[in-house]
Amino acid sequence: MTTEERFARALHNTARSWRLAVDRRLKDLGIGQAGWMAIATIAKASEPLSQSELASRLGVENPTVVAMVDRLVKAGLLLRQPSPNDRRIKLLALTAQGEQLYLRVRTEADALRLDLLADIDPALLAQVTTLLELLQQRAEQAG
Repeated sequence: MTTEERFARALHNTARSWRLAVDRRLKDLGIGQAGWMAIATIAKASEPLSQSELASRLGVENPTVVAMVDRLVKAGLLLRQPSPNDRRIKLLALTAQGEQLYLRVRTEADALRLDLLADIDPALLAQVTTLLELLQQRAEQAG
């Protein structure tokens, strides 16, 4: 196996393992990975997202997001609000309960991140971060 192949495998497996580790930390919250990722994405957005924008940011198809949003709305974590610019578009907003859940998710995710990166050399972490940001940019531009 080439170094490039090892890198691609390690990158994929590390991202998956990281998400699963966060998911294990959050299992007592009663929400799965897709739900907490949607809530975190909405909470971090600089402006309200449409379902299509959420699907794009999560890297999933629109029908998948519709079903997930339906569940989160039913659970009292999200609201669909009409767009002021286009009545056909519904914007997603966290409810107070959704905000509280996001704070718990963020607290647990922050603690896990600190645990996982605790003894990593800061200079190495900075180099790897720069590399990953460059690869993300290239992947997003690739045709």
